[in-house]
Amino acid sequence: MNSITKIQQSTGGSGPKGRIPAPAAKTKDPKGTLFRIWKYMERQKAGLLLSTLFVILSSLLSLLGPYYIGVIIDHYIIPKEVSGTIKMAGMLFGIYAASSLFTWLQAYMMVNVSLSTIGTLREDLFTKLQTLSLNFFDRHKHGDLMSRFTNDIDNLNQALSQSVIQIISSILTVTGVTIAMFSLNWILAIVSFITIPLMLLVTKQIVRVSRKNFSKRQKDLGELNGFIEESISGSEVITLFGKEHDTFTEFHAINERLRQSAMRADMFSGFLGPSNNFLSNLGLGLVISVGAIMALKGMTTVGIIASFVTYSRQFSRPINQMSTLLNSIQAALAGAERVFETMDEVPDLKDKRDAVSVQKFHGNIEFIDVNFSYDQEKSILQHIHFRAKAGEMIALVGPTGSGKTTIINLLMRFYDVDSGEILIDGHNIKNYRIRDLRKRIGIVLQDPYLFSGTVMENIRYGRLDATDEEVIQAAKTAAAHGFIKHLPDQYNTRITSGGANISQGQKQLISIARAILADADILILDEATSNIDTRTEVAIQKGVRNLTKGKTSFVIAHRLKTIEQADRILVIKDGELIEQGHHEELLKQRGFYRGLYSNQLRI
Repeated sequence: MNSITKIQQSTGGSGPKGRIPAPAAKTKDPKGTLFRIWKYMERQKAGLLLSTLFVILSSLLSLLGPYYIGVIIDHYIIPKEVSGTIKMAGMLFGIYAASSLFTWLQAYMMVNVSLSTIGTLREDLFTKLQTLSLNFFDRHKHGDLMSRFTNDIDNLNQALSQSVIQIISSILTVTGVTIAMFSLNWILAIVSFITIPLMLLVTKQIVRVSRKNFSKRQKDLGELNGFIEESISGSEVITLFGKEHDTFTEFHAINERLRQSAMRADMFSGFLGPSNNFLSNLGLGLVISVGAIMALKGMTTVGIIASFVTYSRQFSRPINQMSTLLNSIQAALAGAERVFETMDEVPDLKDKRDAVSVQKFHGNIEFIDVNFSYDQEKSILQHIHFRAKAGEMIALVGPTGSGKTTIINLLMRFYDVDSGEILIDGHNIKNYRIRDLRKRIGIVLQDPYLFSGTVMENIRYGRLDATDEEVIQAAKTAAAHGFIKHLPDQYNTRITSGGANISQGQKQLISIARAILADADILILDEATSNIDTRTEVAIQKGVRNLTKGKTSFVIAHRLKTIEQADRILVIKDGELIEQGHHEELLKQRGFYRGLYSNQLRI
């Protein structure tokens, strides 16, 4: 994904000039999202069953406690039977100790289930991103996509590890307490349930209002992460142009939007706990008052009232806990919807059912009346038609934004043409498997990207099964071996992400070595020596010639002196192919190319 994105960022040309904002979130579907989460969770059936078993045992034991509290009061404490009281107290201690043990076991099992589920979901999301085209990454900020991998999935992980067992426990507790209370005294049971409809009504109304605020909070968080990622990546440019204050101002505005949406979400959901606590205490007061009157009239006992007080607490506790958990549940649902939104993206480009696998290209390429636009509004390429024979070097020249990079993007099939055809060895590139097509085309960018890892690993990225000797030979061909030998650990020297700890020229040499090792059939060079000093450039030209020997190559040229020996030069202006021929032919035509060449010589 990173390397694909870098192609467009580094090669310039007429790609999209900015990322198109992601579409606004559609109406949410909590039920559908919950179903999809469950489909992931049910893969951990053994863990779920064990966790559920521990929940049942813990809930049953916690239900026995209040009953025995009443028994102890009526049959041992009031009659003042000390030995019986001590014995029953010991049994009560054992019941609560066992309940605590099963509570810990259920939490332990559920954490394993949650982490396994989240791991699978994260892998599926990452796999999905590998299938999406450049067009998708043009429409989404990288920081927002990172937020879906981190914040959104972490919110879901937290909810799964805490909420699922709590929901099961709550259902069992409410059911068990209801049965126990009606068994002891049906009048007090009814009194205990008077406030429950009010609690459910309040919970429903608050959840309805707060759900949309949680979705807005997650969207604002993704926007903030995207801005931070861009600001860090572009910190050098920000400093160079003295835009620190402007950047902070924009950050402050986005951060304030996040603060406000988060405050609204937390404020509305925060009403749940206090309101339900009030109603719970109100119900408890009614139980004690009615129970006291009944006890005075001989209709119940003090022990039963004590049991009811404890059961009443147990009954309202799950509702209060669910009120608290709704914060994390709603944040998890909002995050999960963003994750599934990405996973539901339909790739712009995909293999045809009868796509052909290819192991090698001869290198004959033809563009036939190709037309293309990025957004269907502004045409980028019009009626492009040319041929490149196997082994030829084709140079693409023209002003910035003329369409040079777009031609390369279409050849790599990062985008599909609007009309016309692109043929390789006589077959439309749509008939080839995309993976095979791109594997047989090598690219050396003007601004190469290196991954965090060793020099050896970065070169081997061109062909993962290459031996150390093959890697070193590729480095020698690219004239990179000389500077690598002087690095602290030579080929085992670690490079930071993006290659920040080595020079731009050294990064370019490693990138060229990587392309040499890949041994692709078709090569694309984006002014591969532009960031290398004159002495190194002279040495590397031999390596580049070895790299392109016998292979069809396309060179996006900015310095026209470097492509004088090209077999053919294509001059692109405003998306049209206005001139083509070799260097001397184009100079004799006294057209646009000669003007470009003369201007560079005067400079």
